Amino acid sequence: MTYTIIDVETTGQSNRITEISIFKYDGNEIIDEFTSLINPQTQIPIYITTLTGIDNAMVANAPTFEEVAQDILNITQDTIFVAHNVNFDYNVIRNEFKLLDLDFNRKKLCTVRLSRKLFPGFPSYSLGKLCKSLDINLTDRHRARGDAKATVVLFDMLLKKDETGNVFSSFLNKSSREATLPSHLPTAVFNAIPNTAGIYYFKNKVGEIIYIGKAKDLKKRVLSHFYSKTQKSLDMCRETRDIDFELAGSELLALLMEDAAIKHHYPKFNKQAKRNPKSYGIFSYQDRNGIMHLAFNPVKSCPNPIKVFHNIRECRLFLETFCSKYELCPKYCHLQEGVAQCCHYNIKTCKGVCANNEQPSNYNKRVQDALEIITKVEEHKVIKRKGRTSDEEAFVLIKNGVYLGYGFIDNTEQINSPADLDNFIIPQKDNLDVQQILRTHV
Repeated sequence: MTYTIIDVETTGQSNRITEISIFKYDGNEIIDEFTSLINPQTQIPIYITTLTGIDNAMVANAPTFEEVAQDILNITQDTIFVAHNVNFDYNVIRNEFKLLDLDFNRKKLCTVRLSRKLFPGFPSYSLGKLCKSLDINLTDRHRARGDAKATVVLFDMLLKKDETGNVFSSFLNKSSREATLPSHLPTAVFNAIPNTAGIYYFKNKVGEIIYIGKAKDLKKRVLSHFYSKTQKSLDMCRETRDIDFELAGSELLALLMEDAAIKHHYPKFNKQAKRNPKSYGIFSYQDRNGIMHLAFNPVKSCPNPIKVFHNIRECRLFLETFCSKYELCPKYCHLQEGVAQCCHYNIKTCKGVCANNEQPSNYNKRVQDALEIITKVEEHKVIKRKGRTSDEEAFVLIKNGVYLGYGFIDNTEQINSPADLDNFIIPQKDNLDVQQILRTHV
């Protein structure tokens, strides 16, 4: 069996290759080598130059990837592609070939995952720290040839382990996920993920949540990230060290849990659903002249809103409709501010309470009628869904059109009214995203 042990240096975000080094290894000795700087045909960022020492001047006269593509195909043909964090190097090279409309497919082995299996117990499996732990001489760190040469020595040590035969065979098995999982993610962590609905958390090496997702089938959805070749997925998987999850029981609960978790943690790889737009609530009060007002404020300043809206435009339109329908005053509905008498451009139904042409008691009666309709239209809703196990049910609670949260109840509990759910609810914040979820799924 022949291996090509490979390392690439790249431009970073765009991941164009700036240097490549390939050692062809027959299991006993190096039988061929290809090392070259590569002109990435794009600028190399300063921080990459600081890390690798490779700058724009060094690659200006280097060959492009297209010029060395055939050399790379030749040396890697009929070999197993080996690298430290193999998915990164393999996908970078594969993407370069795609830009040339060429296919690149090789069996692959990851020395990070192999080391975790055959050299268990080390605090870190980064190339630098692993070489230090195993007394492997590593020179020219973050240069392709130096890193590839150290990986050859590491791979030779892995080959000489007693358990190597079975481990290598299992890693190369087509049905194995070892080559698919992120290099630093223990297989046991992935195997513990169930095939059921819920949300999942990708975590980095310090336990920070970097991505949150939801799924009807957690294991299937998580695995799809590892097969994805998008730059976001590649970057995210390279940082992933652990995966946690919470069961939801149903897709609706998973969506609601995902939205709340994203807005709480703000993970770096969740670009959408982070927003938490300002909500507005309608409320009523009576001024010192005895006139009832309908007004609106941000929900934070409106403790018991009659009705909640998730943008100010919807709130004003709703008030305008009721103001016109019940012949209320735009001034006392706070659709006009700083005026002695109402003079709304659209609403002309005011009977003159603002000009002392109508008794406050008559006006207040129409305000009360409007309030009764607003509160009567809105129903208390309890949405039932499957629980996380067969022994429980899940519910979503909505009062007066406002989402209050969700909960899980054991089937043995006696629930006679919505008020009984208060002991089981997990309180949540209402927002525009939640309302869209509820409208779509209910």
